[in-house]
Amino acid sequence: MNCTLCASSAEIFYTGENGRYFICPRCRGIFLDPESFPSQTEEKERYLKHNNDINDPGYHSFVEPVVRAISKSFSPHHRGLDFGCGQDSVIAHLLNKEGFALDLYDPFFRDNKSVLSNRYDFIACCEVIEHFHHPDKEFKLLASLLKPGGRLYCMTDLYKGGTDFGKWYYKNDKTHVFFYHPDTISYIKDNLGFDNCRTENRLITFFS
Repeated sequence: MNCTLCASSAEIFYTGENGRYFICPRCRGIFLDPESFPSQTEEKERYLKHNNDINDPGYHSFVEPVVRAISKSFSPHHRGLDFGCGQDSVIAHLLNKEGFALDLYDPFFRDNKSVLSNRYDFIACCEVIEHFHHPDKEFKLLASLLKPGGRLYCMTDLYKGGTDFGKWYYKNDKTHVFFYHPDTISYIKDNLGFDNCRTENRLITFFS
């Protein structure tokens, strides 16, 4: 099985109720067997159950690292995109209060591909990258959407060597099909169009 990120030959890592998972010796990504990917209908049904109410204080706190990082480094005159925003963008809602106006894109709920012809100073990608069926193509796209000096803010749970994958909650969601190790983040930075990256807990920032 070839890695869906770097195309290297990967090895079986774990087999569970969602299917077989492979690990890549090159980029250290872990991915679900594409034959077990959920259908588009199954994906959308799952996303409709996500609790990301723009009025939920708990979700406000959850996305706060992204919002804080953007408001610290950019101002309302900069152009931003929430990529994979879902039904409602809590990030855009909170940044709107600070004067920002973000474009929104989601393949299931806001499939407005015209925004993908623009270039942005910053892109928010919160709890999205673990859903990428083709992470190589998606990260190349995101890099191409950034202006020089732009930043891509991603939030996800990284897999680290001491984690018991079989007991790891993050793999239980069948729409989570790719998991990133810190080395995977370095591979993306070095090979998919970014100049640098920084990881702070669950927040990963790529710099163009």
